[in-house]
Amino acid sequence: MMDAWDEVRTAYHVARLGTVSGAADYLSVHHATVIRHIDALEGRLGVRLFHRHARGYTPTEAGQDLLATAAETEARFSQLASRIAGQGDTLSGELVLTALGFVAQLLMPALAELQNDHPDLRIRLVTDERVFRMELGEAHIAIRAGSAPSEPDNVVQPFFTLRARLCATKSYLEQHGPFSLETAAQHRFVATTQADSRAPFLRWLKDHVPEDAIVFRASDFASAIEAVHAGIGIGFAPAFALEQNADLVEVMPSLDEWNSSVWLVTHVDLHRSPKVQRVLAYLKDNAKNIVGTV
Repeated sequence: MMDAWDEVRTAYHVARLGTVSGAADYLSVHHATVIRHIDALEGRLGVRLFHRHARGYTPTEAGQDLLATAAETEARFSQLASRIAGQGDTLSGELVLTALGFVAQLLMPALAELQNDHPDLRIRLVTDERVFRMELGEAHIAIRAGSAPSEPDNVVQPFFTLRARLCATKSYLEQHGPFSLETAAQHRFVATTQADSRAPFLRWLKDHVPEDAIVFRASDFASAIEAVHAGIGIGFAPAFALEQNADLVEVMPSLDEWNSSVWLVTHVDLHRSPKVQRVLAYLKDNAKNIVGTV
């Protein structure tokens, strides 16, 4: 089917957008070309791929099967293009960087300086809790927190140590009283929805706080930090958050076991490319400033 890829790709975008005109605009071709591609593909396969109606085109069952494969193929091509783009010898073009939301906040001054020094570099920062698949080219560089990533073919380097603090707002403590491990069941806590989190401080919270005392859960740590800021309950936040919010105070002395390592992750295929190497060096140089705040 590779000799019919143009036709398959056209059909995929008709299914995705629902109309011939929408696919034509997206592909920058005439609508007659779109119709010709679909007719040729159906003739080649001997099946109907679409139901035609006044509102547009709807995939048949056979069309849905073909188009699911087309969507995956197009995604792979896009990821391959991203990986190839990362092999350039200058700091230009797009660089995809992934990080947890609260870590991304720390990176902003360094990324601003990086783009100021290299104005032809376009950074796409993706903040998400999921682990991006570097082997598929989903990102050039990933910044992850917790235990060291162990996926095969990834190059993992230490970045900095994130120091967590168990804290609450002054107004929360005025309303609910001081905290101690003995009184934990009497307090209200904030956590995340991730039962298998790699963050050591969240594992500590799971081990030391009754489940029914956790009254607020967020799908990501950045939102959990905001919930603590809002006075919903006691929870963990990075040390730098206490400097940014005068109403936020520690409820007990910090423990070393709460500290979390932050890692720079690249795929072996891109690790030695000049662009990725220069950005990694830049981030590591700026880690000295980050460490001073966390």
